[in-house]
Amino acid sequence: MEKSTSASTMRMGDLMPIADRTAGAEWRRYHMLPIAAALGYATSVIHIYGLGPYIAPISESFGWSRTQTTIGLTIATLVQALFSVPIGLLVDRLGPRVFGVVGVLLTTGAFALLSTATGDKTQWYFLWGLLAVATLPVQATIWTSAVATRFEASRGLAFAITLCGASLAAAIFPLLGTWLIGNYGWQSAVMAQAAIWVAIAFPVILIFFRGAKDRQVRPAPADQPVAQELEGSSLSEGLRSSIYHRLLLASLLFTFTIIALVVHFVPILTDRGADPLKAAGIASLVGIFSIVGRLGTGLLLDRFRGSLVGAVAFLLPAIGCLSLLLAGDEFLGQAVAAALIGLTLGAEVDVIVYLTTQHFGLKTFGGLYGGLLTALSIGTATGPLGAAAIFDEFGNYTIFLWLTIAFMVASSIALASLPRPAYARRPGSRQTQIEPSDPASDGIGPA
Repeated sequence: MEKSTSASTMRMGDLMPIADRTAGAEWRRYHMLPIAAALGYATSVIHIYGLGPYIAPISESFGWSRTQTTIGLTIATLVQALFSVPIGLLVDRLGPRVFGVVGVLLTTGAFALLSTATGDKTQWYFLWGLLAVATLPVQATIWTSAVATRFEASRGLAFAITLCGASLAAAIFPLLGTWLIGNYGWQSAVMAQAAIWVAIAFPVILIFFRGAKDRQVRPAPADQPVAQELEGSSLSEGLRSSIYHRLLLASLLFTFTIIALVVHFVPILTDRGADPLKAAGIASLVGIFSIVGRLGTGLLLDRFRGSLVGAVAFLLPAIGCLSLLLAGDEFLGQAVAAALIGLTLGAEVDVIVYLTTQHFGLKTFGGLYGGLLTALSIGTATGPLGAAAIFDEFGNYTIFLWLTIAFMVASSIALASLPRPAYARRPGSRQTQIEPSDPASDGIGPA
């Protein structure tokens, strides 16, 4: 693959020297970056993982069906799907910092505005439309692209910590929202939740979030040599690859089911007899185990073939759904289901992001991952709405749980079928390529 010198090349001051590309050196130099990125990623899903406790109170307040209440989430995620690739391309050109810093303020502010809902459906759509635009600068591409440029030897673990932000959100937001609603009502709870989170996340992101493509506080000396341009497939090469198509399919099927499970997990349990606080407590296990899943997946990705790690992890929610179907109102069965769903929730984006860098490199990571984020967003948009529609039609979530089992098996097969990656790291290289030896590799990789 030809390399060109362009304005996108970076100074040596922006990249760690090749000789220092060890896991220990990366963590000593950039240890706060994945933490800041994790807080940013948690912010990006405040309206997704934080919505569950509000579904019933909002529906009861305005006399809406659960489909009507959750349709705002569909609006927000479809808008994100529409703009994922353009945002990714802008991140490739401008760097992620400006998007992240501004986006955190916009997202929490727009989430707080949901408290002004009056029961008018047009206003409800408008408020979610604002939230949809506000979340564009905080989508996963922003946080992962910064980490990808700073970490290579320990990229799997660095991604895992970054994406633990969603696990943190899944663990904290349902409990925080439920407690605030119980004490102050849902409208005051929305504002309080937004204010609490921005006070925690924004200072850390402002100070520590900076990728290699972002402008440095102090410019590098003028005589410092220019580093090689990041290697990888072009956007058109990636989009034509069957590898990319399989990643798209796995992303779509996974998020359709897993995000719907997370959003509706509290209603699923309360419909089976659990009181709201007990259901929220069980739901928090999803977030807790997703942290275990993310960290464990990150370590496994740094040691084993990523497609196989993902294929195994994507089967766990199928077992979890079987547990929900068989457990009834038993606490143990529900807790096991929450744990298994959490373990996979902790692996999904980690696997997709990691496989994107392994198969296509970093040259156009923002654009290519933006395309995958489109599939993730479409699944996120339609899954919760589909689960709500199934409940409204049948009065329970049983059919949706069986659908989840089928979709998770299919996504696991899509990942297991991937060939050996073309941009796998070898010790001592910054972004090393291996010659593709599998005919199924579609020629993606070095020419």
